[in-house]
Amino acid sequence: MTDLQSRMKEAVAMAAVDQIQNGMILGLGSGSTAAVMIEALAVKIKSGEIKDVVGVTTSFQGEVLASELGIPLKSLSSVSEIDLAIDGADEVDPKFQLIKGGGACHVQEKLVAALAKTFIVVVDSTKLVEKLNLDFKLPVEVLPSAWKQVQKTLKNLGGQGTLRMAQKKAGPIVTDQGNLILDLKFNNGIDQPLILESQINNIPGVLENGLFVNLTDEVLVGKVENNVVGVESLNKI
Repeated sequence: MTDLQSRMKEAVAMAAVDQIQNGMILGLGSGSTAAVMIEALAVKIKSGEIKDVVGVTTSFQGEVLASELGIPLKSLSSVSEIDLAIDGADEVDPKFQLIKGGGACHVQEKLVAALAKTFIVVVDSTKLVEKLNLDFKLPVEVLPSAWKQVQKTLKNLGGQGTLRMAQKKAGPIVTDQGNLILDLKFNNGIDQPLILESQINNIPGVLENGLFVNLTDEVLVGKVENNVVGVESLNKI
């Protein structure tokens, strides 16, 4: 990660934390930008600037980080509503449709986003795209016993699914739910995210895919102009 990218992540994470109010139940996202946001939130809690908030994390990684920093946590099953969820994304299109799941956490991330009154996405400008899936593959979480069958069905939909392999262990990536990830690529990208999201999730053996459709309320983007880092709230097209 370049120094400019780090500065963009920090700026956009701070802008998101500025929207947190006392007493909120918060959805705390996963990934590098969300981690910066969690760290910034912890500083404000420790200083007393933010009080009486509780976090609901979207991954085991986020849970460990928030716990170590002293942020009070609740499980997703113990809350009926989340006031504000803040998370990153791997791709964001002009209609605020997303691809998430580069960290294999998209199932819990989507559950938290769907339960939130407001869902804010924080990214740097490199994550903005005109069309989803031209560059970043779409993660699909599948039951271990079903991955070959699902891969074949996805091919019939026009997608090429590749089993995601681990980097520091032998074999495939295993999710927090104990499942596997197929990374899916369509040659011409994704034209109709809403339809495709439903089509994929209706395949037997699929738990969830990384398309986040009609969930995002605001996108905050870290940008650099004349070597000065700033944050922009995008307008949805």
